[in-house]
Amino acid sequence: MTQSNTVTVHILDKEYCIACPPDERANLESAARYLDGKMREIRSSGKVIGADRVAVMAALNISHELLHKEQHLAQHTSATRDQVRSLLERVDGALNNEVDGHNG
Repeated sequence: MTQSNTVTVHILDKEYCIACPPDERANLESAARYLDGKMREIRSSGKVIGADRVAVMAALNISHELLHKEQHLAQHTSATRDQVRSLLERVDGALNNEVDGHNG
């Protein structure tokens, strides 16, 4: 069983104590800094007022970024898979031609 420690993070001038396994502390702190930056960016734009609304907008922006990156990665992975498949077909074709040439 993984033991959790309490980690204190600061997001938009508020302090939050969060239970976190020791090996995840750096990731949690990094995520908190990222969220804090996004929330400050939204708040400073002046278009969104209220911490709750700023938090929701930050969550939506981060979710959008994540989904966009996942979609881009999926497209890139698909293209790479197609390239590998094409190369394998060419290698198979070349090997088959070589084998047929030696048998003839």
